Amino acid sequence: MRVHFIAIGGSAMHNLAIAMHRKGYQVSGSDDEIFEPSRSRLEKEGILPKNVGWRPEMITSDLDAIILGMHAKADNPELIQAQNLGLQIFSYPEFLYEQSKTKKRVVIGGSHGKTTITSMILHVLQEVGIEADYMVGAQLEGFDVMVRLTETAEWMIMEGDEYLTSPIDRRPKFLLYHPHIAVISGIGWDHVNVFPTFDSYLEQFRLFVKSIEQGGTLIYCETDPEVVKIVQIASVEKSGYGVHPAVIKGNKTFARCENGEIVSLNVFGSHNLSNLNAARLVCQKMGISADDFYKAISSFKGAARRLELLFESDKLHVFRDFAHAPSKLAASVAALKMQFPDHQLLVCFELHTYSSLSEQFIDHYKDSLEPADVAAVFYDPHAVAIKKLSLMEHVRIRKAFNKEDLIVLSDKASLLQFLKENNKRPLVTALMSSGSFNGLTKTDLEAIYD
Repeated sequence: MRVHFIAIGGSAMHNLAIAMHRKGYQVSGSDDEIFEPSRSRLEKEGILPKNVGWRPEMITSDLDAIILGMHAKADNPELIQAQNLGLQIFSYPEFLYEQSKTKKRVVIGGSHGKTTITSMILHVLQEVGIEADYMVGAQLEGFDVMVRLTETAEWMIMEGDEYLTSPIDRRPKFLLYHPHIAVISGIGWDHVNVFPTFDSYLEQFRLFVKSIEQGGTLIYCETDPEVVKIVQIASVEKSGYGVHPAVIKGNKTFARCENGEIVSLNVFGSHNLSNLNAARLVCQKMGISADDFYKAISSFKGAARRLELLFESDKLHVFRDFAHAPSKLAASVAALKMQFPDHQLLVCFELHTYSSLSEQFIDHYKDSLEPADVAAVFYDPHAVAIKKLSLMEHVRIRKAFNKEDLIVLSDKASLLQFLKENNKRPLVTALMSSGSFNGLTKTDLEAIYD
């Protein structure tokens, strides 16, 4: 089969393109910009577009399918050409479903924890030798791509994103997957540019519950009141979970098993112990024993940018984290303070998403940085301009976070100076963003922390 990817450079799109190439499909693609690591990965597979830009002449009647990425617009010239030719056009969620219709599908949804729970499940499956196809939202140790599609795997494990499917399909992605096993990890209002009210956001999860296959299972966080309300409408088997019992010894977390034994973990924090419990219930439903699960999960090191340890030395730990929603930020900061109570905790959080940069939404971050001993917010005027939002005064940002001593930084040079001035050990530094702090690199940090 011949498939063409419109906007092949996206995080999910380039991984899907690689998966289809490895499955034996003829893959072509285009984009108006392709950044790392997408560029290198596509080039290694031999499917990097020769030229940057949209080329409608590539859209011909002998293509079996078009896969449309969210980065493309509804007036994209290649899309218009495909529509004129009457070609089959799929969003990547639609195509993932087409590729997994005959498999048992596990879909992990929720406002936070999706990537970590999905990653934990995949790690356990790999350790116990169960073949599975998958789609996950971060790079995992031991996995060279974020999407895998085969003819042989019985299971398909998917991270279920509630954001929009494509420029011409305004449904949330996770409504297209129809899981046999579904997870809702927790709910906190996000994507205010698409869901302008909290109830409109909640409605997507109500629809997700209704999309579970007949005879399926819903695994849900029973400590989240909004989730508890939503699962009441589910007509499938339900199983709730909370935070997995654990103990902390010497800055190390140990899960306490039902038989009384403790198992050393490489992850920490109440949110990750909750994620672990969700993964445990999914694996149990898939037929994996408790002993096998705990043995496997003890070697799980986390997904990229999810409390990922960048530097570690005597009395120093430097983490980066994808946290951007208020609930994610608060959970990660609280976890770091609990894990390292004898260290100074320095947190720098970047306002990067549309929601976080919106004055309508920013008050939801109230008290999320409270546990930090030193805290800064990175607020880039260029990012605000790109999102076409109004600039906020620094005093407004401090008020929103309810932290009078909060430092507000607006460029990388100021951030580096801030980190240098506060490099006082014992120290835990957390750099938290779904962006890049205006191009901050690991090399920049090495100059401070090496």
